[in-house]
Amino acid sequence: MSRARPSRRAEVKRQASIFAALGDETRLSIIKKLARGTPLSISGIAKGSRITRQAITKHLGVLQGAGIVQSMRAGREHRFEIRTESLREARSYLERVSEQWEDALARLKAFVES
Repeated sequence: MSRARPSRRAEVKRQASIFAALGDETRLSIIKKLARGTPLSISGIAKGSRITRQAITKHLGVLQGAGIVQSMRAGREHRFEIRTESLREARSYLERVSEQWEDALARLKAFVES
């Protein structure tokens, strides 16, 4: 059985949640720490930061809800890591939008110069 492709509306909604989650300075700093490749606990993410563990937990919830990070249990701790496929999807979306703008600007330039 083949997987049904998500509707265009569902795809746009998913992309919007990813960009909304990435639109926060604290969440971007969490992503930067996780981008080093090693899964981190909340304490590990908070280390060297003035942000409380409770605030980090809330931000991780937003990132997890958008599908950007995932958690796994390691003993008594939860460790978080980036879900790279979500970021690849966001990058692909930005590339498509960029191509559309470049096409539109090329048409405008051709029109103005003719």
